[in-house]
Amino acid sequence: MSLNVELLESSFLQLKDRETEFSTCFYTHLWADYPAVKPLFANSNMTEQQKKLFQSLVLIVDSLRKPDVLIAALKGLGTRHVRYGVLPEHYPMVGSTLVKSFSLCLQEAWTPNIERAWIEAYAAVTQLMLEGVDYPAEILNPYAHQDSE
Repeated sequence: MSLNVELLESSFLQLKDRETEFSTCFYTHLWADYPAVKPLFANSNMTEQQKKLFQSLVLIVDSLRKPDVLIAALKGLGTRHVRYGVLPEHYPMVGSTLVKSFSLCLQEAWTPNIERAWIEAYAAVTQLMLEGVDYPAEILNPYAHQDSE
């Protein structure tokens, strides 16, 4: 899959000075739409968490033209997220909320092409993050053990 780097960079540039607004929007909608994930943040300093979210987005966008840097960073990020209790089923929830937050913050600047670019980018990010993860087999396939019983 080839990402639309120019569109990702230009759309994110419109948000670069709106870190607090974007991050607040993201977590407000994540918890409203997917309340089951809120306990993952029970021990988090949300001011710091919001900064980490935005810094991760900056890293991703700034590294789009440096695939080696991006791949290593995302695999490491995936590994760290396991320690926080993040499971594979959480990734689509975050992706949906991320796209929703972009659309709400960019408003009339949000276009179908930008939406497609971010959906494709998030799919690639998810794939790379999950490649950095070593989940036990029962987490990846919770029904596998039932076949042997």
